[in-house]
Amino acid sequence: MTDDPRAAAAGGPSLFDALYEGENAVVRMLRAGVSAESVDEDGASALYLAAVSDRPGVVRLLLAAGADPDRACGPESGDLPLCGAACGGHTEVVEALLAAGARPDLREQFGFTALRWAVGLGHARTAEVLLAYGADPCLPGPEGESPLLLAARRGSSPTVRALLRHGAGAPEGAVEEALGEARRMLDTDLEQELRSGLRELYGDTGAHEIVVRRTVVDGGETLTAELVRDGRPAAGRDQQTGHGAIATVLERELGLVAPFEELARRALRTASPELDNWRASAEALCARGDEETRQAAAAWCAADDPLLRAFGAEVLARLGTPAPPGTGALPP
Repeated sequence: MTDDPRAAAAGGPSLFDALYEGENAVVRMLRAGVSAESVDEDGASALYLAAVSDRPGVVRLLLAAGADPDRACGPESGDLPLCGAACGGHTEVVEALLAAGARPDLREQFGFTALRWAVGLGHARTAEVLLAYGADPCLPGPEGESPLLLAARRGSSPTVRALLRHGAGAPEGAVEEALGEARRMLDTDLEQELRSGLRELYGDTGAHEIVVRRTVVDGGETLTAELVRDGRPAAGRDQQTGHGAIATVLERELGLVAPFEELARRALRTASPELDNWRASAEALCARGDEETRQAAAAWCAADDPLLRAFGAEVLARLGTPAPPGTGALPP
């Protein structure tokens, strides 16, 4: 159903204009009789546009007025509001759609589910909400890839932990596969890979430059490479860097004990005690509480590298302290 043709003919506001004006404007349009299931000239529903624009209040209004949370829309009727919101990491919108009955495992065009989008893009909080509402943590993506493998590749340790809490390790071989991917990514120059990916897509010319920046959110670091033309970003790629923490978490699932030197390498990879890689390694070592770990930490305290000294001092000070639940540390 298209928007109110009388409003369009008169040049008046439409429901789609109201979406961006705020909740009061949407309420006025709905009270005037405009359908909550309205679509624009491209076939996109008002609910879908509100979902991808991260407007939870408007989403709730449209749902309360009868919009179908599972209605596919777009030029080829292949877009789902839940997937659009999950792709953007719009957690509050995702929760509103799920509370209204959206099916968490419904696939949109090309076989993507909302969880596949959230996991592949490292939106841990969104993934957690989807899992809490029953999204299948083992449901393969369109190319047969498991959510756990995708989370390991992405480098989002909170997403990996959320998947494991909800049973993603159940299929035989899933944890081993994800661990192998995390270890592979640990040995990858992530910044160079991002730069190379942009060069492959846009060429390596003097018409642009590639700028890489690092941001920290919720204990995780994200690398973002931007292709800049005439002083403005024209394209970008990003990658989270929690592969060290992920490897440690997955090793715990498999009952494996990583060597001291490897855990120290993972900790220092992002060079900050505030990041997941450092914390997971420190907690894994601290929980062991044995003489070998004490000797290793004492040796690090005498190292030339100030970061390694700091890491050794932390392990030595906390040796034998049980790790908090869900951190991925190995039991003593």
